[in-house]
Amino acid sequence: MHFNFLWLRRILVLVGIICLLFLSTPAFAAERVVLKYGIFRESLSVEEISTFAETGELSPLLKVNLALARQDPKAIRQYLTQPVKVNAVFLDRALNSQIGNIILDRVSQVISTPSQRANRQALRAALVLSANQDGQVSLIEIIKNYPTNEVEVDGDRLQGAYRQLRRLQTNLQDLFGL
Repeated sequence: MHFNFLWLRRILVLVGIICLLFLSTPAFAAERVVLKYGIFRESLSVEEISTFAETGELSPLLKVNLALARQDPKAIRQYLTQPVKVNAVFLDRALNSQIGNIILDRVSQVISTPSQRANRQALRAALVLSANQDGQVSLIEIIKNYPTNEVEVDGDRLQGAYRQLRRLQTNLQDLFGL
């Protein structure tokens, strides 16, 4: 009896997590970004990062962090905003495959949950939600649509994450003849 209760409890928790991730709306989107550069780690609002991505305007805190990390704000902004066109239906199908899981695992080395748990599921939800909005995905959209209150971003690897999104776009085009 005790075994069945634990098993049922695990299933209910799993169903709850899945519902939270896939039924997420901007109301459940990330509010804070923990930006990591080597040993530097700073918590910023998603609004600060979004303003920078959209306008190029750096908040004082973000300006200091990028300077300390010796990062070029123009390059960071480009990686955050460069869109990758993708069909949301095909993206969802691809991300639920073995190759999709590999891509999700690679990108989740850059954009992840603070606990490092359910990264694949959270990232899949953010990608599909981003693609549903306008038929394209950018790193800033993924951050905005991430289904946890806080999202960790490894700034040193942003360029690699962008390249993974580009590869995903190419793989989808090859796979589905788009």
